[in-house]
Amino acid sequence: MFNKKEVSNPDVFDTLIGINSTFEGNIETNGTLRVDGKINGDLKVNGDVFIGKDAVVNGNIFAKNIHISGIVQGNVETKETLKVLSTAKLYGDICVNSLITEEGSIFEGKCKMTAGASNGEDTKKGDLKKNDAVKHKKPQNHDINFSPV
Repeated sequence: MFNKKEVSNPDVFDTLIGINSTFEGNIETNGTLRVDGKINGDLKVNGDVFIGKDAVVNGNIFAKNIHISGIVQGNVETKETLKVLSTAKLYGDICVNSLITEEGSIFEGKCKMTAGASNGEDTKKGDLKKNDAVKHKKPQNHDINFSPV
């Protein structure tokens, strides 16, 4: 009767980068990826990505759904939803179908909302160029804070 979206569960994952781990290089995987440590490289995931509150990712992220609680320095592209939680800091451009931000989160970059079911247009794969990560310095006096309306 109602089109209820499948809810992602951060406690169920196929791949884990633990809190005491540092990974150098790109990751390509199917399923769900959870990052609690540090990654220097791009993530290309055919499922969901969860970035924990203590995690740091320096690279681009491409996935179905992305939930960010930690720090991401790079471009982010989702097929469906990007959720930026209150502890998140996102420095880079985003290309998303749906964007959810919590009060206290920080986002510095450009946002492109892709055409979803509303007008029937297909999303171009790779709207953000791979390896085109934005190397931002931490904002000084111009933090952009989004909060729900």
